[in-house]
Amino acid sequence: MAKSWYPIIDYTLCIECGTCVAKCPHSVYDAAKAPSPVVRNPESCIDHCHGCGNRCPVGAITYVGDNTGWMPSNGKQHEVESCCSCGCGASTEKIVLVEYLYLDLKTCDRCIGTDSVLDEILMTLTPALKLAGYEVEFKKIEIETAELAERYQFISSPTIRINGHDICKSVKENSCGCCSEISGSDVDCRLFEYEGASYEIPPKTMLAEAILKIVFGTPSGDNYGGYELPDNLKAFFEGKNNKSSCSCGSNCC
Repeated sequence: MAKSWYPIIDYTLCIECGTCVAKCPHSVYDAAKAPSPVVRNPESCIDHCHGCGNRCPVGAITYVGDNTGWMPSNGKQHEVESCCSCGCGASTEKIVLVEYLYLDLKTCDRCIGTDSVLDEILMTLTPALKLAGYEVEFKKIEIETAELAERYQFISSPTIRINGHDICKSVKENSCGCCSEISGSDVDCRLFEYEGASYEIPPKTMLAEAILKIVFGTPSGDNYGGYELPDNLKAFFEGKNNKSSCSCGSNCC
């Protein structure tokens, strides 16, 4: 029993990727609450095990009772060393968490196009990253409600994050006819800026460079400290809700 040693989660940093829940072999976390990391069985944690903390891509995990000098990664991956008899950390695996957050993949040309380009780039980069000792975890997250937008600190659609870092340094947008039609209100969606030009669908070269810079260099994207749901997205979700609740089946909206 290790009641004096167990993980604590900084939910202001946590991006709910689910890596810690999925990788812990000791059932410390509540699997039913995944991807949210909820410590359900702290007594099951093994003394001096940093397995989940080593794998956390944003450094959101520390440990009660830790006086070993270990520090969370803060976006820089640890070489994971064996930390308990089960060998849960006996790996040189390093995580690259790719998150694609979007409003719509059924009708929005911008979201669909970006999704397709990102899929193609990851098919190319994943084998190379694996050779370098990295495991790529790819999550597609549809932001269906304002509550989900706030949970994921969603700032503009679509958004691509690598280990919690937006690949874009700033937010540029223009009017999106597809999302405006979905919500019945004027909605702006993201523009991707690359080498002095703006694109509604990011170029393959831009995505490849951005991913590799974050994995091997210093992240330059914004993590959106002090997040508030943008008025643009408030209008989208309010309009979408109004259309879905319309008694005529949205034909009048």
